[in-house]
Amino acid sequence: MRLSRYFLPTLKETPSEAQIVSHRLMLRAGMIRQHAAGIYNWLPLGYRVLRKVEQIVREEQDAAGAQEVLMPTIQSADLWRESGRYDDYGKEMLRITDRHGRDMLYGPTHEEVVTDIFRNNVRSYKNLPANLYQIHWKFRDEVRPRFGVMRGREFLMKDNYSFDLSKEDARKSYNRMFVAYLRTFARMGLKAIPMQADTGPIGGDLSHEFIVLAETGESGVYVDNALLQKPIPENVDYDGDLQPIVDEWTSLFAATDEKYDPEKDEKPAGDVVNARGIEVGHIFYFGTKYSKPMGAVVTGPDGDEVVVHMGSYGIGVSRLLGAIIEASHDDAGIIWPESVAPYTVGLINLKAGDAACTKTCDDLYAALNAAGVEVLYDDRDERAGAKFADMDLIGVPWQVIVGPKGVAAGIAEIKNRKTGERSELPLDAVVSRFAG
Repeated sequence: MRLSRYFLPTLKETPSEAQIVSHRLMLRAGMIRQHAAGIYNWLPLGYRVLRKVEQIVREEQDAAGAQEVLMPTIQSADLWRESGRYDDYGKEMLRITDRHGRDMLYGPTHEEVVTDIFRNNVRSYKNLPANLYQIHWKFRDEVRPRFGVMRGREFLMKDNYSFDLSKEDARKSYNRMFVAYLRTFARMGLKAIPMQADTGPIGGDLSHEFIVLAETGESGVYVDNALLQKPIPENVDYDGDLQPIVDEWTSLFAATDEKYDPEKDEKPAGDVVNARGIEVGHIFYFGTKYSKPMGAVVTGPDGDEVVVHMGSYGIGVSRLLGAIIEASHDDAGIIWPESVAPYTVGLINLKAGDAACTKTCDDLYAALNAAGVEVLYDDRDERAGAKFADMDLIGVPWQVIVGPKGVAAGIAEIKNRKTGERSELPLDAVVSRFAG
């Protein structure tokens, strides 16, 4: 993409309404613009990163055996009355009425809808286990939406729901998601710490939230340093026994400051790090909380009806962009991990009016695109300082800098956005450096 044609309304000044780093940088980098309180327009750069994050989530869900569906955002209130949650959920639920006077709602979550799908389509234990997921927009009418995409009213979420014949089988589904979450966040350059959590209004008796450590995190956490050093599981056999992996991760101490007071509680064994964190995912096992009142049953091996056991698993996809920025930025702007970066290479033409310089950049741009490298080409007639500042702000991992002197010498300058290191590379080696 040529920057001269790109819709990228960057800001030099920090917007007054932005209170945290990720909100400031997402506004300044032209990723989002507010539509209403807690509701945002996603502009091309932000939407591109959002889709990268979404795709990683999708790939790991598919690998763990979940199957993607798409459920409606507008739901019937009757389903929520069946489960008993309609009157209990609170003002966060946006309740609406259609033209025929039927009570509807904008879904804050989808346990009722997916249970209805299951009960109308699955009859036998032979069709279990089942795990259905979606990546879809949710709405929760937060009383005080703030911090940009970190605490919005409308947000993109991955939510999935498992159905099993027994609690033992349900725990296996839970473990699959536990491991899939570790792998998902690691692919985004994040180290997410699983912490035992309260189930809240979702229900159930087993739950973990996944916390990404960041200096600007929303809550205090205490974590055994061994957890921070622990390698992420690779080559996972999701049909095998994953309980040992889960036990390894949950046996090490991790808690929010609400659960642990170092002045009152006994100090855990190990080197405990006090830090701040951001919740990016939450998994629940809630047994028959929804399946029993809604009649989600199957015929078991002995011919008797069995109420299925359920779990739900959420990842805040749009929230993750804020979390990644909170964990990876500097004074100049965002530092995107390559896996979710909007572009891999930022190509900077230092002198757009110079014929030789422009031809070299145009040729590099075409060759990089042909090689499948995602490149953002700053071909604008702007000062070099402005180009450097914008490229640092939006956080593209690599910058290829081409000026008249470099063209004459047959070299380009390569800058690593994360480390700031610079090196020189022959022009004819640039494409092979980033391709493949």
